Amino acid sequence: MPANQQILLDNRPQGEATVANFKLVTAQTPALADGQVLVRHHYLSLDPYMRGRMNDSKSYAASQALGEVMIGGTVGEVAESKHPKFQPGDKVVGMGGWQEYSVVDAGQPGALRKVDTTHVPLSHYLGAVGMPGVTAWYGLVKIINPKAGDTVVVSAATGAVGSAFGALAKARGCRAVGIAGGPDKCKYAVEELGFDACIDYKVHKDMYSLAKALKDACPSGIDGYFENVGGMILDAVLLRMNAFGRIAVCGMIAGYDGQPLPLANPALILVNRLKVEGFIVSEHMEVWPEALTELGTLVGTGKLRPRETIAQGIASAPEAFLGLLKGKNFGKQLVKLI
Repeated sequence: MPANQQILLDNRPQGEATVANFKLVTAQTPALADGQVLVRHHYLSLDPYMRGRMNDSKSYAASQALGEVMIGGTVGEVAESKHPKFQPGDKVVGMGGWQEYSVVDAGQPGALRKVDTTHVPLSHYLGAVGMPGVTAWYGLVKIINPKAGDTVVVSAATGAVGSAFGALAKARGCRAVGIAGGPDKCKYAVEELGFDACIDYKVHKDMYSLAKALKDACPSGIDGYFENVGGMILDAVLLRMNAFGRIAVCGMIAGYDGQPLPLANPALILVNRLKVEGFIVSEHMEVWPEALTELGTLVGTGKLRPRETIAQGIASAPEAFLGLLKGKNFGKQLVKLI
């Protein structure tokens, strides 16, 4: 059986996460039992939610256990199979973790899904046509629930979730406005992702300055907001929300180092009768088929052109992950393992 390089969570972060929290080891892949499949991973997904799992604290998902392979989505190819539904060579997506191979009990519902790479590249099943894309779809369709002509805003607009959100919003006839960090990301949002406008938050010192830029980009106010960041950005958006606006809360990356993120004007939730709803996409598996069908069509027809930042080799995963938390990636952050 092949040797398998793995990255474990070695110790918990004290404040900011560092490379020293992780440990690279080599293990042998075990022999397969009946019903199991050996998957050779081609790509590993790196996502902001992983930072929360590193803490030993109450959250919406169980903490990552110490000394275990870091959790993560993977795409790859079946190398060996003792399950009738999977053959060597099948392209599959699953939660194989930060390692080169995984042994999967293929009979478990949702453990492994075959994918078609005819029109959609394999790596996109970890981004636009995967969990991040479905996340954008759920927040937009089920929480914001816009009608044509509504103005919707998303933070981290050029990331895997934000870029899918833009395409989905435009497909529904909305005015789509992004918030991103830096002129290159804003240019990409407008020119390639089809956003109507994109605001560079880095040029704004405080929420009032950012709120003025939002007023210029959203002359009719904001009907729906998809939150990935929190902090000053949420405070600025709240100043521009229309009455009966909807806010889908997906992430708070500004607070992932454990410090509380206070809200400057919570009274605006009452004044504008806002609906604010947090969600976790894995609790809504019933929408995945519908969402993935639409996302696959948007990618296949060129209406969603996701960009990827690709690190090489499993050993590069910790550095790439820490870079993602600081916004160094452009689009979806992946690690190529083959």
